[in-house]
Amino acid sequence: MTREKTEILFSEESIRERVVELARQISSDYRDCGELLLVGVLRGCYIFLADLSRRLSIPGGIDFVALSAYDRGTTATGPVRLVMDLRTEIAGKHVLIVEDIVDTGRTLDYLLSILRPRKPASMRTCAFLRKPSRLSTDLKVEYVGFDIPDVWVVGYGLDYKGRYRSLSDIGIIRAEGDPGPAGGARPAVR
Repeated sequence: MTREKTEILFSEESIRERVVELARQISSDYRDCGELLLVGVLRGCYIFLADLSRRLSIPGGIDFVALSAYDRGTTATGPVRLVMDLRTEIAGKHVLIVEDIVDTGRTLDYLLSILRPRKPASMRTCAFLRKPSRLSTDLKVEYVGFDIPDVWVVGYGLDYKGRYRSLSDIGIIRAEGDPGPAGGARPAVR
């Protein structure tokens, strides 16, 4: 059995500082819009969404969706599908979709395509992490915590095979003996 190891990419302190900066920017951008509905994409967003929502200085609400692009295992090869829909009506509301990570952009693109016809007053996106080199769609993400290279990351809500979500740092995970992105395959594709 191959063991995994992690190395820190972003410390808890740098994460906290970036969340505060994002909350400040979002609060400023939406200060005259009334309420903002945060739509979290489960499961990975939950820690980021909680931290971000507590730091916003504007009124708002929270709802969740769950999507899946995973067939069996950890590789995102299947079609994107809606697993759990919103409970909140979004027509006429300002909506901010909150994602943990945007890799290829397929999942977020799909979500936008099913939410736009519901006629929100506005809809923007916020991702804590983004992999620009992997984007396969012309997707605009208005608020980005950090751009990262093509590596598998865990912690702060992100997992590998259901583990590591509760880590307070974000780390790169590699199989024991894997020298890094140039030296082998990633555990999975998101």
